[in-house]
Amino acid sequence: MNVYFKNILRFCLIVILQVFILNKITLHWFTEPAGALFVPFVYPLFIILLPFETPVWALLFSGFLLGVTVDIFMTTAGIHACAMVLIAYLRTNVLNALMPRDLDEYMHQQPSIKNMGWVPFLVYSGFLILLHHLVYFVIESWSFSSFGSLMLKVVASFVTSMLFILAYILLFTRPNKIRG
Repeated sequence: MNVYFKNILRFCLIVILQVFILNKITLHWFTEPAGALFVPFVYPLFIILLPFETPVWALLFSGFLLGVTVDIFMTTAGIHACAMVLIAYLRTNVLNALMPRDLDEYMHQQPSIKNMGWVPFLVYSGFLILLHHLVYFVIESWSFSSFGSLMLKVVASFVTSMLFILAYILLFTRPNKIRG
């Protein structure tokens, strides 16, 4: 399948999953007077799974487009776009820090458990998801006055999002074919 078509299809699938299913789920991992509600965010997975050779300008454009799309559906004035552009900008540096070889040696491949191994992939995706959630919730609350509540929201959202992302990866990633 053409890599462009595959990524456009993934973009649409992730936006539909986020906007029409996950945004309707309100989760309470803890009780608090303010009613700490949060929604698991899996849409950053689109940027995480783009091919290794994707140029930074394309990452930034894709991150902005995805963030604005989610912002439109969630009526959040650019918060998702801001968080997505930041992780899109940092993605290449995080990959360079985790990969044993230069990224140019991974042509026509995408970050995955198969290409990176479990631990590097979980560190890579976990770092970007945690950074996304931290930026999103800090901008959303626009205050550090209730720092404990903010950190609980970030951690609870991070754990839930990572569980959904792992489920997505396990469901939509083809296992290695056994060659005889």
